Amino acid sequence: MKFAVAAALLSAVSAPALAADNGRLPTDVAPIDYAISIAPNATAMTFTGEEKVTVNVRKPTRTIVLNAADLTINDARVDGRVVPYTIDKDNQRLTLTLPGPIAAGPHTVAFAWSGKINQSAAGLFAIDYTNNDGSKARMLATQFEAPDARRFAPMWDEPSFKARFTLSAVVPKGQLGFSNMPAVVTKRADGSQVYRFRQSPVMSSYLLFFGMGDMERKTVMSGKTEIGVITRRGVSSQGNYALASAKRLLTYYNDYFGQPYPLPKLDMIAGPGSSQFFGAMENWGAIFYFEPELLFDPKRATVSGKQRIFTVVAHEMAHQWFGDLVTMKWWDDLWLNEGFASWMENKSSADLNPAWDARDAAVGSDREAALNADATAATHPIIRHVETVDQIGEAFDGITYQKGQAVIGMIESVLGPDSFRAGIRRYMAKYRYNNTETDQLWAELEAASGKPVTGFAHDFTLQGGVPLITLTGAKCVGGQTQATLAQGRFGLDAASKKPQTWRVPLRIVTVGGQPVSTIATGPATQVTVPGCGPVLLNVGKGSYFRARYGGDTHAPLIAQYRQLSTADRLGTLADDFALALSDDQAFAVYTRTFAAVPDDASPLEWGLMSNELGSISGIVGEGALRDQVNALTVRKLGPVLARIGYEAKPDESPLVTNLREDLVGRLGAAGDPEVLANARSYFAKLRTDRNAIPPAIRTPILNTFARNATPAEWEQLLALTTAETNPVAKNGYVRLLGAARDDALAARALVLLKGDTLTAQQKPNLLRAVSGGHPDMAFDWAVANADLVNGFIEQSSRAGFLVSLGMGSNDPAMPGKITAYAEKYLPEAARGGARRTIALMAVRKAVADRLRPGVAAWVGGAN
Repeated sequence: MKFAVAAALLSAVSAPALAADNGRLPTDVAPIDYAISIAPNATAMTFTGEEKVTVNVRKPTRTIVLNAADLTINDARVDGRVVPYTIDKDNQRLTLTLPGPIAAGPHTVAFAWSGKINQSAAGLFAIDYTNNDGSKARMLATQFEAPDARRFAPMWDEPSFKARFTLSAVVPKGQLGFSNMPAVVTKRADGSQVYRFRQSPVMSSYLLFFGMGDMERKTVMSGKTEIGVITRRGVSSQGNYALASAKRLLTYYNDYFGQPYPLPKLDMIAGPGSSQFFGAMENWGAIFYFEPELLFDPKRATVSGKQRIFTVVAHEMAHQWFGDLVTMKWWDDLWLNEGFASWMENKSSADLNPAWDARDAAVGSDREAALNADATAATHPIIRHVETVDQIGEAFDGITYQKGQAVIGMIESVLGPDSFRAGIRRYMAKYRYNNTETDQLWAELEAASGKPVTGFAHDFTLQGGVPLITLTGAKCVGGQTQATLAQGRFGLDAASKKPQTWRVPLRIVTVGGQPVSTIATGPATQVTVPGCGPVLLNVGKGSYFRARYGGDTHAPLIAQYRQLSTADRLGTLADDFALALSDDQAFAVYTRTFAAVPDDASPLEWGLMSNELGSISGIVGEGALRDQVNALTVRKLGPVLARIGYEAKPDESPLVTNLREDLVGRLGAAGDPEVLANARSYFAKLRTDRNAIPPAIRTPILNTFARNATPAEWEQLLALTTAETNPVAKNGYVRLLGAARDDALAARALVLLKGDTLTAQQKPNLLRAVSGGHPDMAFDWAVANADLVNGFIEQSSRAGFLVSLGMGSNDPAMPGKITAYAEKYLPEAARGGARRTIALMAVRKAVADRLRPGVAAWVGGAN
């Protein structure tokens, strides 16, 4: 699953806890294959279903226990005989009680039931949208990860209970039905259709998918595999880029994993809606995406949006092997799915699109996201113990995704790409169609490489936190450098600085020399490096730690800044900034590194500096100091934008195109009058031409306009939103309605949440947008209207969503308000999101207090 940008904050769920028996179903009865038939009524938002499950009874038992949620069971049978049943709604369990012990061996369990079609993405859900001609339409789709297949049919809804699925469904006349496998379609007398999908391979329940609607399908072949894109009518051409990308990726992955993709087809389904929690889902053979993650509209989409389509497709396709073919045994090891898919999206991007510099870009983006998320009291081990449904939801976060990705990259750099790939191929061949735990992966990597992995891998996966490696001294002796390294822990608060040790693999070099590989263990490590000169830690930034240069070792390195690779420039700039935030290094050290960046630096460096300036502006808070930071931002970045211009040039590097998008947005946020004037001018043109804004700057121009909107301009934006029929554009405008700085306009946006102008899936996006600039207003409104808010929030993110609205507040009372809400309305197991929100608020305040003096000195002395 590719989680949405805001999903890192939505790390707790409000579904009931599972039973206290480790949260797991009994294993004495297991499914072998399901035959499921459903009949949806999209108008009534209900469906009926029947199923027959062949099960294996492993030992005699009088009870059969499986999962069900929000289903009305009308009939339950075992081997054709009606049996009594009970439903535990709190624990989402359905228990059949037999008159006597059932013998070990194969048996059949059958059910008939009715269920509801949800408005948000859980179980079977609806996506409402408007066609280009203004007519209303409704698409149905399913979302089952993690614990929501049980809302579709009674199931053994845990990843270790793999089985085969044969699905059939009644689909209205003229509509298209789609699932994991190809279908045979027959028409009934009333014009409706029965889709009978072929039996799936053995797979976990959360990977089953069904969808239907007034859709169209476009296909290409890659070897023996049919790749399809399914869209609402009239926009299938916008799937061409995704189709071409998927074809390239399928060839790449078939080779990399050493196992050919096993299904006859691979569909990519575009849903014209949105989610607070995810952007795409890796259902085997039927990957679901919300439209912005799959469809490329060259008239409106940016280059960065096009690149994101490739990486999301790459992420979800990597899951077809890591997650679908081989699946974690339990949610403790979710990172095996998500960390690897995140790493693979960047690796495939780098190999197939070298102009993107994906490996270098990840240093300043994904790597930084991981290190920052891992440096507060809110962190946790990559492999975390999971028992309840709430804890499953918490596992979908930045540690699982970005840190998992970083650790996998580190292991590849230690073993070497060829040995690492050989280990992955062994793992895939050995465990295909089965479930695994993390140590089984380590064993195959060790067997393929002949190098120890388990020990240092455990250090990075079984404990949270970030190592801090300090170069405490460097002495030239006989043409070699004797380097002394000290190990500590990097953290942004007291809890994250609690001492820990790691076995840290790293490469160290004198600038211009040959790197040496070593493992830093314990409090001190001595390393002999060929050559003499400034010492660089973590060459290429392939390892996972913060690097600090103590004593007189920093200045000589920065004097050679131009000689460093792009990855090492980015990593040094980022480490120095982070060390200032954590108070492990003076802010003035960072400013000297900042000043060393030349005017002809890589667009990736300028992008990182832009992000850091934006972070500083946000950290120092409202007031004169922020105004000074913003003025410095305009002085520093304005000339860069002037050099590259507002309009994209033919054949320019995608890095330049992405930098333009970033700079326009950053300068707009900093109050650059030129950018604001251009934003208003471009917006005025939208009245007569909906595509008037060049795609390269469309998003930041609209953001700048919305942030600075007057009441009259906000009304114009509302009118544009109401009239828009393109679902992607409309959803984007909805978010902009909540972006205004003006308090009265933010309150006006909240009024929309009580009406029917917006869909249930659009309302959370508007509320989230309001919280970005008005966290106190958004949180207080949501608490006062909690029933309304919970009605349009996905069940998998309710608890985490509401409490996170207050994240940006500087009101000392906000942590208490969040705690009071959580204690009153959330069960203990669902309060993780509240605790993390409060911890991150405390970190932000502490960082701001220690950073302000250094920032004031910097901007006061800057030209």
